[in-house]
Amino acid sequence: MARIEMENADMAALGAANNADILFEMGMMYATGRECDVDMIAAHKWFNIAAIKGCSRAAMLRAEVAETMTKPDLARALREAREWMTCH
Repeated sequence: MARIEMENADMAALGAANNADILFEMGMMYATGRECDVDMIAAHKWFNIAAIKGCSRAAMLRAEVAETMTKPDLARALREAREWMTCH
């Protein structure tokens, strides 16, 4: 599970032409539990990063996910996204 996340995130960080799509798919993976457990914090994190990279679908889903989250969980997701963006 973590290996999949690292491989996909590393590909996106390398500047692949479709990196926003890869990041969006990471959000979908965690939002739906595809190949992993459902994790709305991680889903929000990846949707947020994909939205920052220009994916409008990610921005819409980020808002939907945020509506279901507690304030502490939302703060954690935002912090994790910010940390990822700082490193990549």
